[in-house]
Amino acid sequence: MTSTTQQDSPAHVLIVGAGLAGLFLGTLLEKANIPYDIYERTAEIKPIGAIMSLAATVMPVFEQTDVYNDLLKISKPAALGTFFTDQLDVISVVDPTRADVLGYDRAMFTRPDLYTILYNKIPAHKIHLSQKLDSFFQDEQGVTLIFENNVNPVRGDILVGADGAHSKVREHLYKTLEEQGVLPKEDTKKAVKGYVSLVGTTGPLDPVKFPSLVDPDCETSFIVGDKSTPYSWSTFTIPGNRVCWSVTIQLDASAIEKEQSASSDWLPQENEPLMDKLRYSRSPYGPLGVLFDATPKDQVSRVFLEDKFYETWNHGRTVLIGDAAHKILPSSGQGAVNAIHDATILANRIYDIHPTTTFANIRTALSDYKEERYTIVKDQYAQSHFSAMLLYGQ
Repeated sequence: MTSTTQQDSPAHVLIVGAGLAGLFLGTLLEKANIPYDIYERTAEIKPIGAIMSLAATVMPVFEQTDVYNDLLKISKPAALGTFFTDQLDVISVVDPTRADVLGYDRAMFTRPDLYTILYNKIPAHKIHLSQKLDSFFQDEQGVTLIFENNVNPVRGDILVGADGAHSKVREHLYKTLEEQGVLPKEDTKKAVKGYVSLVGTTGPLDPVKFPSLVDPDCETSFIVGDKSTPYSWSTFTIPGNRVCWSVTIQLDASAIEKEQSASSDWLPQENEPLMDKLRYSRSPYGPLGVLFDATPKDQVSRVFLEDKFYETWNHGRTVLIGDAAHKILPSSGQGAVNAIHDATILANRIYDIHPTTTFANIRTALSDYKEERYTIVKDQYAQSHFSAMLLYGQ
């Protein structure tokens, strides 16, 4: 197909990455009857992470994709959020805007629970595991993915990099553009790791000991350490008499330099020294050690909180969404929201291409997606820095 030749069938979308962004894009394309396949590098799906929250800006599209009612079953509405000192003295109390104003409550839930909902929306034959991308090439006729381990190449019309902060799609795209001398200098810089976070979700706790567990609303607590400590931590009650917890550590300059080259794959025992250091820190449920001990060790995740806003989101038949395009600190709670918005806008643009599925129209659609999202995400990227300064330290 050339840039002026019309293709009668919808564009075949190749999605690299089966994270939340990739799965939700797949959910949208499934609803729109647009052909797609999802390629995931891991051999087994193991959802990780702890607390997440979503509010009114994503609920309408969740209703349209039959996700909303499932979300209500795994979540609690956000109630008062209390900020404490590390001695549990109250700093302030925040009352979220509720459904009578916005139309929806903010939903609080675990990332693995939402992941399971979205994963189950995708037909099994459209998710391909153990497909580790090596490279790709694109031309006026299509885009071809080359995988490691002698996996057969695949051909499609649009490539979506939904493979996270360390995106292989972005890496190969940027390498190609840099060789051509057209990659912006800003996109050659590495993401900065300013914080590291340890997160987990307990198993069921005793509601007799912790009565707030049975409250229909989520009890939210943020504990901010004093100037002598780089730590802050938070807790959230969720369905099933469980508590999500998060500990965030501000890295100093020497630690940042050391961690820049550290692997993002961590073994459970490597988390224990940090957990032991914070075991006796206070929380509304007693010492943090109570929550640590109630959390399966293999479900504790250690994550470097990186941030990076990229200028180049698309080129030719290739486009980036979610963390692959903009890694936002979780302090403002906008990372997943923006990934969902990216997927929604991109799906709309892809839908509008048909029936005139030409190379020119594909390029226009991907550019229009970036134009619609770029300024909005850039503003929220800046806001996340301010929120991180308040919650985690400067």
